Amino acid sequence: MKREILISGTPRETRVAILEDDRLVELLVDRPDHRRTVGDIYLGRVEAVLGGIQAAFVDIGMEKSAYLHASDLLEPEDDDDPEDREEEEDDDDAPDVESAEAVVDGSAAEATAVVAVRPKRRGDGGRREVGARRAIPDIAERLKKGDMIPVQVTKEPISTKGCRVTAQISLAGRFLVYMPYATKVGVSRKIESREQRAKLREMVSGMVPSDAGGVIVRTVAEGVTEDHFRREILSLINTWKKIKRKQGFARRGAALLHREASLTRSLVRDVFSAKVDALWVDSRELHHEISQYLELIDPELTERVHFYDEAIPLFDRFKIEQEIRDLFQPRVELPSGGYLIIQPTEALVSIDVNTGRYTGKRDPEKTILRTNIEAAREIARQIRLRDVGGIIVADFIDMETKANRDRVVSELRTHLGRDRARTRAYAVSELGLIEMTRQRVRPSLWASMTRECITCHGTGRVFSPEVVARRLERALKRAGTEKKERKLAIRLHPDVALYLLEEETKLVANIGRLGGLDLEVRDDPMLRLDEFRLMSRPAGRDVTELYAVA
Repeated sequence: MKREILISGTPRETRVAILEDDRLVELLVDRPDHRRTVGDIYLGRVEAVLGGIQAAFVDIGMEKSAYLHASDLLEPEDDDDPEDREEEEDDDDAPDVESAEAVVDGSAAEATAVVAVRPKRRGDGGRREVGARRAIPDIAERLKKGDMIPVQVTKEPISTKGCRVTAQISLAGRFLVYMPYATKVGVSRKIESREQRAKLREMVSGMVPSDAGGVIVRTVAEGVTEDHFRREILSLINTWKKIKRKQGFARRGAALLHREASLTRSLVRDVFSAKVDALWVDSRELHHEISQYLELIDPELTERVHFYDEAIPLFDRFKIEQEIRDLFQPRVELPSGGYLIIQPTEALVSIDVNTGRYTGKRDPEKTILRTNIEAAREIARQIRLRDVGGIIVADFIDMETKANRDRVVSELRTHLGRDRARTRAYAVSELGLIEMTRQRVRPSLWASMTRECITCHGTGRVFSPEVVARRLERALKRAGTEKKERKLAIRLHPDVALYLLEEETKLVANIGRLGGLDLEVRDDPMLRLDEFRLMSRPAGRDVTELYAVA
């Protein structure tokens, strides 16, 4: 598969596009006013401990307190390999919180497990059994209000929720993820060879000092020499020592101890490898930064970095600007003529599959299967491209045979496997739905790059002229009953005024006559389509709120 990375940078915005076989599959946007915080490490003050929900709220200096769940103080069994442990699911019952995942931004694939943690507060504390395979510490016995605790951001604030943090701190390097509170050496599950995994584990185990913590060997570490590992381990350990020194100097208040690498550097660290054919960058400053960084971590890749200085903008040159604009449209066309409708909501993202103009020839089941197969591929691409997360429900077209349903699920899972975020797709339900979960560490592009419409307030709909006319009618009848205002000017959006003029020509005159009102209608293009104003004449005083209650 051909893979390319495009980086377009300006002083106010950096955009990164990842292409696979010349198709856009991932878009990252970074702005100074919306700086990424996942991976940042803070010294936080515990503001409240809620034993009933096994959680604490921690002040880390942000607008809203961060949420720390008891599972992020977890101490697993000693024999577990961190990389072989199942990732945790979203906790829908937790207030203003979505996931108990521990992750370093950009290295989610390598740090999928909750690592072995050695808590250092008030002994082992009580423990509560959760299921048959793990025990969660009683957070009320580990923390109390006013405690200072180092935490790492695992999920940025989303909607009304504050950020999510963990006490299981990890530092990502090029080849390793260092975990100062861990006890073992793990190897990425994406390295499939057992022999290679064992070799890497043995090689790295001897390099980590016995009291320094643990590490996870990352996927890109295949073929790396001992010297590379040794230098990176020392570098990460020194970074942790600096963090601990800053923690010692911090006052009794929230403090930033460590900031995760910039978008560009973290992307090069986590994604750019021998599997990427080329990296194009149109900013001399970023090109210089990337080249210098690669000289330190992987000099052989520098020849794949290209500075783009043509007159045509970089994203236009690769013909992806239109695809980026289409990201915010609910409708996505499929090659055969079918289409998807993608609708994000507060609770989940719903995706509906339709055959559209594609009706096939003779066999309806084949027509449906082809549409669903295309939809499965595009759904995997779209959720990755739009960076949607949490619960996703896809309503595929009903299929008669189980073999066809299994084939669609298999196709979906195959393409989801290319996603850097953790995803899981379940079998087709009795209602013909496929439910998915996708790791969410920040707001989707739709949420971060758009805002609520001041006209429809996020519904995407406004009242029709007929409905506005009925609301106006009720308001005028109230005015006629109260008889406080005799002369009123009615201001309406031009479309509504035209509707009254053409469809309900006698409405205003009849109401005026029955209520004893002197009314005149004026169009006002500054008003919203579903808005009207009642103005007292001749003073011009707005009296709408006195009468328009519904």
